[in-house]
Amino acid sequence: MAKASDVSRGNFIRYNGEIMQVIELEHRTPGNLRAFYQMKMRNVKNGKLAENRFRPDETVDIVRVEVKEMMYSYRDGENLVCMDNETYDQVYIPEVAFGEGIQFLKEGATVKVSFDDTNTPILVELPASVELLVTYTEPGVKGDTATKTLKPATLETGATISVPLFVNEGELIRVNTLTGEYMERVK
Repeated sequence: MAKASDVSRGNFIRYNGEIMQVIELEHRTPGNLRAFYQMKMRNVKNGKLAENRFRPDETVDIVRVEVKEMMYSYRDGENLVCMDNETYDQVYIPEVAFGEGIQFLKEGATVKVSFDDTNTPILVELPASVELLVTYTEPGVKGDTATKTLKPATLETGATISVPLFVNEGELIRVNTLTGEYMERVK
């Protein structure tokens, strides 16, 4: 057990029986009251946010987390199978752990998987951006680069995003996996 003053942003703690990741941490000392730590945490299983105040000497259960780089292999029902790049072991990870960016993930992509102390996958970090092929979009017309108008485009993973008018079918584009936005064309 550690004290609340030992916790830092990004740590994983056990709070109310659930594993939470500390997103924001602020030490506050209001006027004539005692100091406290205000923590904003995200539940790694369902993504819900929670906030709580901790006294500096209050005990907190910090969870040891091991991070491994793994390669996404294929989908198996409600799970995604990832392979350890060093031992070639395959791990079944629930698709909920991948978050919203799962729609941009294609086979062979490298992801960072966080395992708790019982060797259970708890969180998957996708690459910041991915390069995907545009499989369908309306054709662009010469001179369409003058405005910032967007049109829908379907990508090779089946995801649909908004792209500028000059992007055509068959082009390779870079997509931000966190926001799902078009970044640029890949040459």
